[in-house]
Amino acid sequence: MLRSLFAGVSGLRNHQIRMDVIGNNISNVNTAGFKSGRVTFKEGFAQLLQSGSRPSGDQGGVNPLQVGLGMAVGSIDTLFGQGNLETSGIKTDLAIQGNAFFVTRKGDQSFYTRAGNFQIDADGKLVSPTNGFSVQGRVAVNGIFQDGIKDIVLPFGQKTAAKATNAMKLAGNLDTAAPIFDLTDPDGAGPAVAGFNADTRAVSGNQKSWTETSITSYDSLGNKHEVKIFLYKSAADTWNWQVDPSTLVAEGVDPTTISGSGSLTFGPDGTLVAPTLQTIAFTPPGASPMTITVDPGSGFTGMTSFAAATNAVLRDQNGYTSGTLQDFQIDRSGLITGSFTNGVNVPLGQIVLADFNNPGGLLRVGDNMYKESSNSGGPVLGYALAGSESTLASGALEMSNVDLASEFTSMIIAQRGFQANSKVITTTDELLQELMNIKR
Repeated sequence: MLRSLFAGVSGLRNHQIRMDVIGNNISNVNTAGFKSGRVTFKEGFAQLLQSGSRPSGDQGGVNPLQVGLGMAVGSIDTLFGQGNLETSGIKTDLAIQGNAFFVTRKGDQSFYTRAGNFQIDADGKLVSPTNGFSVQGRVAVNGIFQDGIKDIVLPFGQKTAAKATNAMKLAGNLDTAAPIFDLTDPDGAGPAVAGFNADTRAVSGNQKSWTETSITSYDSLGNKHEVKIFLYKSAADTWNWQVDPSTLVAEGVDPTTISGSGSLTFGPDGTLVAPTLQTIAFTPPGASPMTITVDPGSGFTGMTSFAAATNAVLRDQNGYTSGTLQDFQIDRSGLITGSFTNGVNVPLGQIVLADFNNPGGLLRVGDNMYKESSNSGGPVLGYALAGSESTLASGALEMSNVDLASEFTSMIIAQRGFQANSKVITTTDELLQELMNIKR
């Protein structure tokens, strides 16, 4: 048989493989996260007819004589170029901008994908809808991230524990023009009532020498407690404050556990001199004892004493009651933040990403999934913007990176290559026919 016959056959066979890849690309033009393939060819074996020879004396050298025996597939590459993003508006749809992959698991096996059309199953797991593989990441319990990479779980109806108030701020202005509060016994009769109390407040009139402010705080069970303090001017540059026990006692707090007082001294510029944190303490019934730090701030952003209206307020307490998960959001770093019915936003988890030294070495296993191979390298796990340069877009999907114009052009090239190789076969067949006719 003539060598050209086998060369033509190899051309037909391998151009058909190229058409198979092109057909697969075109069929997946609308598959989310699909990465197109590309075929390259290489020359097959070459038969040596005559070896080359060195130049000798007055005679030049002779090149070797070789005849090629056809062609073969050199590589089938997966092109991991970025696909366009399509907005879906579904918060569990995620698109990666960059080179990383989502990590999913089935049992002890890890699989990797660029398709982020995830769903929440009956158990609250974030899964791939094509096969139910669980999306991986780190999980937070009561807002604190736990060690290890686990299944992301977002069960609606889960509760967040109450948080006892342990800090609040005292802010605003205390009028420096206010008179000093009169702490003496107002009538001099009966039991002594000197000091800052209801009697002396009652006769102080509208002297603006004292004020009050309150804020709702929470104990370890999530019960509300109204914390109220009085502030009064005790010297030209000093205001004292003390907690009002009556509001807490009315809520069942043991009065012997209530404490909290301090002073605020101001300099000639109206700002606090050596500001320090001060505390309020009490023990709610049935709950853990509470110690609340009161921060008066510093400089012109803290408590001040200017010749302006008094407007001191307690604000920014950090406690809350228990709540139930009602919604969540995913940001560009993959951080999942839950919104609870108590108005608190708490981290629930963070989606992990995997990068590979050679993503082209990954094995396709179907369902838009890839698996690690010996030439892909191991996955380098990290989080978007922290360990991985990729970012996430919530409410969007990465579309296929198939370029139809390029695929149709490649299809024409493959078709013409197939036709040319078939022509080689028919021409070789005609030569063989002529050879067979010699015998006649």
